[in-house]
Amino acid sequence: MNTPAKVEIYTWRFCPFCVRAKALLDRKGVAYEEHSIDGDQTARAAMAQRAEGRSSLPQIFIDDRGIGGCDELHSMERAGRLDPLLKGA
Repeated sequence: MNTPAKVEIYTWRFCPFCVRAKALLDRKGVAYEEHSIDGDQTARAAMAQRAEGRSSLPQIFIDDRGIGGCDELHSMERAGRLDPLLKGA
Protein backbone atom coordinates (compact mmCIF):
# COMPACT_ATOMS: atom_id res chain seq x y z
CA MET A 1 0.00 0.00 0.00
CA ASN A 2 1.38 3.40 -0.96
CA THR A 3 2.00 6.09 1.62
CA PRO A 4 1.03 9.56 0.40
CA ALA A 5 3.97 11.78 -0.43
CA LYS A 6 5.16 14.34 2.10
CA VAL A 7 4.40 17.76 0.62
CA GLU A 8 5.89 20.98 1.97
CA ILE A 9 5.33 24.49 0.69
CA TYR A 10 7.18 27.65 1.68
CA THR A 11 4.93 30.70 1.43
CA TRP A 12 4.31 34.35 2.20
CA ARG A 13 0.78 35.08 3.37
CA PHE A 14 -0.27 37.49 0.61
CA CYS A 15 1.80 36.05 -2.26
CA PRO A 16 -0.66 35.41 -5.15
CA PHE A 17 1.48 32.56 -6.51
CA CYS A 18 1.51 30.91 -3.07
CA VAL A 19 -2.27 31.21 -2.85
CA ARG A 20 -2.64 29.71 -6.34
CA ALA A 21 -0.30 26.78 -5.59
CA LYS A 22 -2.07 25.99 -2.31
CA ALA A 23 -5.45 26.19 -4.08
CA LEU A 24 -4.35 23.48 -6.55
CA LEU A 25 -3.14 21.24 -3.72
CA ASP A 26 -6.36 21.89 -1.79
CA ARG A 27 -8.51 21.01 -4.85
CA LYS A 28 -6.62 17.75 -5.15
CA GLY A 29 -7.14 16.98 -1.44
CA VAL A 30 -3.40 16.96 -0.76
CA ALA A 31 -2.27 17.34 2.84
CA TYR A 32 0.75 19.61 3.05
CA GLU A 33 2.95 21.28 5.62
CA GLU A 34 3.08 25.04 5.11
CA HIS A 35 6.12 27.04 6.17
CA SER A 36 4.98 30.66 6.29
CA ILE A 37 8.18 32.69 6.17
CA ASP A 38 6.73 36.22 5.89
CA GLY A 39 9.62 38.66 6.28
CA ASP A 40 11.92 36.06 7.89
CA GLN A 41 15.11 36.41 5.86
CA THR A 42 16.88 33.66 7.83
CA ALA A 43 14.10 31.20 6.99
CA ARG A 44 14.12 32.36 3.37
CA ALA A 45 17.89 31.80 3.15
CA ALA A 46 17.47 28.28 4.59
CA MET A 47 14.68 27.59 2.07
CA ALA A 48 16.85 28.86 -0.80
CA GLN A 49 19.70 26.60 0.27
CA ARG A 50 17.31 23.63 0.34
CA ALA A 51 15.88 24.70 -3.06
CA GLU A 52 19.29 24.73 -4.77
CA GLY A 53 19.51 28.53 -4.74
CA ARG A 54 15.92 29.33 -5.73
CA SER A 55 14.56 32.09 -3.49
CA SER A 56 11.24 32.87 -5.19
CA LEU A 57 8.03 31.90 -3.46
CA PRO A 58 6.42 29.51 -3.20
CA GLN A 59 8.94 26.70 -3.11
CA ILE A 60 7.36 23.26 -3.10
CA PHE A 61 8.93 20.00 -2.01
CA ILE A 62 7.49 16.54 -2.57
CA ASP A 63 9.21 13.83 -0.55
CA ASP A 64 12.09 16.28 0.07
CA ARG A 65 12.60 16.85 -3.67
CA GLY A 66 12.33 20.47 -4.75
CA ILE A 67 9.95 20.77 -7.69
CA GLY A 68 10.01 24.57 -7.95
CA GLY A 69 7.16 27.00 -7.57
CA CYS A 70 3.60 27.64 -8.66
CA ASP A 71 4.28 27.54 -12.42
CA GLU A 72 6.15 24.25 -12.15
CA LEU A 73 3.39 22.74 -9.99
CA HIS A 74 0.69 23.69 -12.51
CA SER A 75 2.85 22.54 -15.42
CA MET A 76 3.32 19.14 -13.79
CA GLU A 77 -0.45 18.93 -13.24
CA ARG A 78 -1.19 19.72 -16.91
CA ALA A 79 1.37 17.15 -18.07
CA GLY A 80 -0.06 14.43 -15.80
CA ARG A 81 3.18 14.18 -13.82
CA LEU A 82 1.90 15.53 -10.48
CA ASP A 83 -0.41 12.71 -9.37
CA PRO A 84 2.26 9.98 -9.59
CA LEU A 85 4.55 12.08 -7.37
CA LEU A 86 1.78 12.72 -4.86
CA LYS A 87 1.02 9.01 -4.52
CA GLY A 88 4.40 8.51 -2.86
CA ALA A 89 6.11 5.22 -2.25
